[in-house]
Amino acid sequence: MSVGVNFALTFRYFYLYVIMDIFSRYVVGWMIAHREQAALAKRLINDSCAKQQIEAEQLALHADRGSSMKSKVVAHLLSDLGVTKTHSRPHVSNDNPYSEAQFKTLKYCPQFPKRFGSIQDARVFCQYFSNWYNKEHRHSGIALMTPEQVHYGIDQQILKHRSDVLAAAFENNPIRFKGKLPVPKSLPTAAWINRPETDQLEPNLLTCVSHFH
Repeated sequence: MSVGVNFALTFRYFYLYVIMDIFSRYVVGWMIAHREQAALAKRLINDSCAKQQIEAEQLALHADRGSSMKSKVVAHLLSDLGVTKTHSRPHVSNDNPYSEAQFKTLKYCPQFPKRFGSIQDARVFCQYFSNWYNKEHRHSGIALMTPEQVHYGIDQQILKHRSDVLAAAFENNPIRFKGKLPVPKSLPTAAWINRPETDQLEPNLLTCVSHFH
C-alpha cells in the first residue's frame, strides 16, 4: 500500500508494509518507508517472526506479487526460517480479502488525514491505528472480538463469559428469547486464502497464514 503525501505542488508516496495473521486479523508487524525494497521486507519479516516466536514449518506467508516479495533476498530468508511462501494470482486484486479489508478500515478511519506532513507524521498515525485495530476494533468475522483477544488466546474465556451472561438473562426472562436458550456467536475454525479444492487440507495453514503487502 502507498500513502500519498503532498509537498508543495508535488506528491511523494510512502510505502506501508504490513504483516497480518489472517485468522485473528492481528497485525504482527508493520513499517513505513520511502520506497519498496527487498531488504526492508526482509527486515520486517525477520523481526516479526522473531517477535512471534515462529518455528520452522509452522507458518505460511501469503504475499502480493510486488518486486520485494518476489525477490531472492526474501525467498532465501523464508527458506532459512522454514516459512512456506505463496503469492496472489497474477492480475487478481482481491485474492487477499483480509488485507484489503484492513487497508480499507485504515483509509476510511475518521482520523486518516488528507495528507501527511512528513514520514514521521505517517508513522505516528499508523502507530495509533495499529494499536486501535489490534486492541479495540471488533470484527464480525471473529465473533465481535478484537484481534488481540483472538491472537493471544483469550477468546475462549470471553465466549464462556458471554454464555454465562446469556444463560442468566434467559433464566430471568425466557419469554424474551421465545423459550430458546441463546448462544454467543462462535469463532471460525479456519481462515484460508485461495483454499485448495481437496479434502486433504494442510492443518498448518488453518490459522497461521500471514499476509505482507
